[in-house]
Amino acid sequence: MTVNPITTGRIQSAIALASSKTGVDFDYLLGQAKLESGLNANAKAGTSSASGLYQFIEQSWLSVVKKHGAEHGMAWAANSIGQSSSGRFSVGDAATKAAVLALRNDPNAASLMAAEYASDNKASLEGTLNRPASGTDLYMAHFMGLGGATKFLKTMQANPQASGAALFPAAARANHNVFYDSNNQPRTLSAIYDRFADKLGGAAAGASATATPANYAAQSLDMNGSTIITGNNESADDALAWATTAMGRFTGKTTQAAASILRPTPDTARLAYMMLARLGG
Repeated sequence: MTVNPITTGRIQSAIALASSKTGVDFDYLLGQAKLESGLNANAKAGTSSASGLYQFIEQSWLSVVKKHGAEHGMAWAANSIGQSSSGRFSVGDAATKAAVLALRNDPNAASLMAAEYASDNKASLEGTLNRPASGTDLYMAHFMGLGGATKFLKTMQANPQASGAALFPAAARANHNVFYDSNNQPRTLSAIYDRFADKLGGAAAGASATATPANYAAQSLDMNGSTIITGNNESADDALAWATTAMGRFTGKTTQAAASILRPTPDTARLAYMMLARLGG
């Protein structure tokens, strides 16, 4: 499905803002969104409850919103979510539950929660594995859940040639093409991991190459009467001039150089806010 370029611009800006606010790598978040939904904020899985830019299933979404929603202006949603003694999350009112789950289709909410989810998983995995967590590790945690990813990665450390389908039979039934090759032979844990690494890296590179962040950001800075976020008693004209100068530094640069403006820094956070002002975020 082709995503409208305006929608893509808004999604890119939302991911940049989430990266800046949480410190989670922009390329990882962009690659994950590309891989999960093709940057389609309204994507919905046909075989599960997964929905939105990052294809959160209901329980994973309720869990992360309960934990982090209030930090990002979604206290109403976080406060509506309860947790049973068994650990299951729920929302008592059907209309409120629908509204909370619908946030998965909002690029800003989805990107922020995906970043927080990745940050939480990173801390947990690094504590368990006693090594830095890679982007592929984080994607495994998103795909399999933290418990499943921890089991996968610890087993792979000890026995990389173990069968993934044998270790995760239910997941293999639901994701045959992940756990089995084209000859219907079960993939090893190492092969599954390498496949995810290749796909994640390719998705991030492809998204960066086609999005041209410098171009859409420069266009977004034509504010058309939208509110420009300023600081230090500067005028809106001064803020726009600063942003135009900042973007101009990347004119004629490579896509990789242009994309670096979306790395987590105070200036890039400010640019992201200004882009969202124009894009209606």
